[in-house]
Amino acid sequence: MGNIDTSGCGIAGDRFRRWGWVAAALFAVLLATTVIPRRTFFFRNSKKTCELADSRKYTGIVEDCACGYETVDSLNKEVLHPILQELVGTPFFRYFKVKLWCDCPFWPDDGMCRLRDCSVCECPDNEFPEPFKKPFVGLSSDDLICQEGKPEAVVDRTLDRKAFRGWVEIDNPWTNDDETDNAEMTYVNLQLNPERYSGYVGPSARRIWDAIYTENCPRYSSGEICPEKKVLFKLISGLHASISVHIASDYLFDEATNMWGQNLELLYDRVLRYPDRVRNLYFTFLFVLRAVTKAADFLEQAEYSTGNADEDLKTQSLVRQIVFNQDLRAACPVPYDEAKLWQGDSSPELKPQIQKQFRNISALMDCVGCEKCRLWGKLQVLGLGTALKILFSVNGQNHANQLLQLQRNEVIALINLLNRLSESVNFIHEMGPSAENIMKRRPSSQARQTPS
Repeated sequence: MGNIDTSGCGIAGDRFRRWGWVAAALFAVLLATTVIPRRTFFFRNSKKTCELADSRKYTGIVEDCACGYETVDSLNKEVLHPILQELVGTPFFRYFKVKLWCDCPFWPDDGMCRLRDCSVCECPDNEFPEPFKKPFVGLSSDDLICQEGKPEAVVDRTLDRKAFRGWVEIDNPWTNDDETDNAEMTYVNLQLNPERYSGYVGPSARRIWDAIYTENCPRYSSGEICPEKKVLFKLISGLHASISVHIASDYLFDEATNMWGQNLELLYDRVLRYPDRVRNLYFTFLFVLRAVTKAADFLEQAEYSTGNADEDLKTQSLVRQIVFNQDLRAACPVPYDEAKLWQGDSSPELKPQIQKQFRNISALMDCVGCEKCRLWGKLQVLGLGTALKILFSVNGQNHANQLLQLQRNEVIALINLLNRLSESVNFIHEMGPSAENIMKRRPSSQARQTPS
């Protein structure tokens, strides 16, 4: 069950009833609206917001995290968001390697995309960086034994300061795709395949989210005592919320005239009217941010080689500005404390179970009938799986020197996911008050019943 493409694959009428409307991408099947309501409010490339000083609903500490909403909004807007926007445009982070043509392992693919924007433009061989074509050279296989599935695993919050010793090919235990298998892989320029509304609608799209929530990520009850299951649900919910934000922020209102804009009514109906979705978006952002900062030494030392020396130096500098940012360290030194998990008596059985559920979510991405949705779904699910791998990679307190090893594609997915979440948080912060104000003026008879 993979994340739905935040590239805007909208699933019309995403009805999740008792499972709540939650996310992945993950996260890949973006719930796009089937019908544009007669009174749709939108902004075309407008950055102006209505000043509603009393409209901020979210204050205090983000649930299960160590940072407040106001701190997150400020840090993201002033520090993180501008750096991430520049970073994902660099040659290293622009190209993503992906399998786009895998058969759905759960049911025949009957999804159809009605828009030309649903297709993916692949890179010709002469476009993506030459170093990407070379085989990986790294540690020997004896040094790369994966500890993720060990039942005795508990969390240690330290990583080897000399972690990076070359990009390696090693499979991610949290995701379904075999990242070491280069067969049928293609490189995609993410800048040419933006994540936005794609017109992917109908039963095929709805079935993805239904499978995610009912079979692999059921909503936890108010009395849920298992924090690990709660975290998985919140991550998928946050990703789902982010996907919907991206659909609303870049929405096609008129295909004939190619008129795109900001659909604030959709933003409200899909996200803002459900506070839990907003809270889970902030949680997912901080969770992924914690993974990035925990892997700071690895990411600082990594080789961002694309053959363009100036761009490569710029990439490395931008990465350092993220992972060693003094403003971030002062205001929110530990965005999320992963050491709280896997401490109970059931942890030896629970971790493999949750890993299996997340792998199933990852496998669902091959069932997404929209090519661009599948691209962004696979990227974001891999990014979230990489965050899980980083935060829970150390096998016990006696293995503090265990090496973290990441594939180049995992780092590309991780940073692009963080940027997607950063964009969503920023859009909610900037346009949320305007959307709330517009909806207050909407006649009750115009209110649409949006599935939960």
